[in-house]
Amino acid sequence: MEELNDKLEVFSPATGEKIAEIVPTPLKSIPHIYKKSRHAFLTWSNLPINERLHYLKRLRLLMVEKMDEIAEAISKDTGKVKIEALVADIMPTIDAIKHIEKHAVKVLSGQKVTTPLLLIGKKSYVHYMPRGTVFVISPWNYPLQLAMVPILNALAAGNTVIAKPSEVTPLVGVCMENLFLEAGFPEGTIQFAHGGKELGAALTEQKPDYIFFTGSVRTGKMIGEVAAKQLIPTTLELGGKDPMIVLRDANLERAVNGALWGAFTNSGQVCMSVERVYVERPVYKEFLALLKEKTMSLRQGIQLKDDIGSMTFPAQVDIVAGHLEDALNKGAVLEAGTSPKEWNTGQTHFIPPTILSNVDHSMKIMKEETFGPVLPVMPFDTEEEVVAFANESEYGLNSSVWTLDEEKAIRIASQLITGAVTINDVLITVANHHLPFGGAKQSGIGRYHGEQGLKIFCHEKAIMIDKGKKNTEIQWYPYEGKYTRFLSLFQNYFSAKPNWVKFGQEYLQLIKISKGKRK
Repeated sequence: MEELNDKLEVFSPATGEKIAEIVPTPLKSIPHIYKKSRHAFLTWSNLPINERLHYLKRLRLLMVEKMDEIAEAISKDTGKVKIEALVADIMPTIDAIKHIEKHAVKVLSGQKVTTPLLLIGKKSYVHYMPRGTVFVISPWNYPLQLAMVPILNALAAGNTVIAKPSEVTPLVGVCMENLFLEAGFPEGTIQFAHGGKELGAALTEQKPDYIFFTGSVRTGKMIGEVAAKQLIPTTLELGGKDPMIVLRDANLERAVNGALWGAFTNSGQVCMSVERVYVERPVYKEFLALLKEKTMSLRQGIQLKDDIGSMTFPAQVDIVAGHLEDALNKGAVLEAGTSPKEWNTGQTHFIPPTILSNVDHSMKIMKEETFGPVLPVMPFDTEEEVVAFANESEYGLNSSVWTLDEEKAIRIASQLITGAVTINDVLITVANHHLPFGGAKQSGIGRYHGEQGLKIFCHEKAIMIDKGKKNTEIQWYPYEGKYTRFLSLFQNYFSAKPNWVKFGQEYLQLIKISKGKRK
């Protein structure tokens, strides 16, 4: 994307052709955007949940109607093959709307909870109140899904939203904005701001009521620092360096196919990508040979017959090149792909799918997030060793364990410090909207999807109700004569075998004392 007077020119990373001109959002308009959002909140938050869901349903049906058109915009803007735009960006978004439509009323309605016996006669509830204006900052790798899912959850919960799509994929940002407009959402309910880091920083400083950020660890820490100063709650979905553990009794054909797709889908630009593979030594050579063979058969391009598209962001190409060169300089062996010196990226950004062997943890490729189509493969000897290898990372987003022994798989999975584990599969937890999604360590703070995906955008309010007919409570004044009664009551109540007759007698005596009727 390049500046052209007051417009931004957008170029396809796969073809180099100019595909759009985008008008950026002026910084001076930011106060007005927030004013408009907060005014719209007064109406939107007071709509019954079912009425808000009616708008989401209209959006869903519109997206179904325009599915091919949306896929085309994503493919052009990101350089990914069209089927990945459909399967991994559009489908999960539409499925998320259906999930919200089905569950939001139950999740967000007030819930009755248990009241302790010591508070007899009262009722307890949890109510969910929208926070206000939610600021959503989304990335370029899945520019539709990773923007829309938090936006949709926040809207369903009664918030208004200001969204800043990535400046790397602005065409998708405009596409989303047009979808909401065509679906007829009330003015100010959802607003899009288009531009770069300066715009994002200015929007963050305007004190939104909640910030939802998906992106790099570096940017996430900066946003978290600004938010902390204002006590603004945040969800930070950050990077990953996800390990894949292949045991000797795994279905090797399936494991190789899983590694292939898990590492190279979206050209490796997935926070949950398989970024390192550990294979038990007895099957290591067989696994590596099969992986190399299948990698060589992949087709790269942007046609419907192709498997792997281009990289999206030119700066990311440099990061991948740096990681690969570091590994090769330290002795890694290139099993498939080429060295960065042979890449011909130019105006397009294709990196051939690459397999590395003879790797170790001294290399960046095994420690830092690569976010590209490069897969290092390393042998291991024991469960203890591979668990240590997998956990030897500052990230903890996702991981996978491959074995036909389910007990062994669960035993290993339970030791991995990670937000999710798949067994004999890759990436798919994010596609199940009943499961929480998020990471440990440097991979982020907070969870979304599932019930959490709606509740994080709400204040949880505790409500207790008393009928109000009694004049006093036993713990209210006066205190005279109550200490020994309370002591006896509590010791009995919390004992291993409570005496309920005695409990009732002590409780009645406390009531009499509270009413001024001394024994």
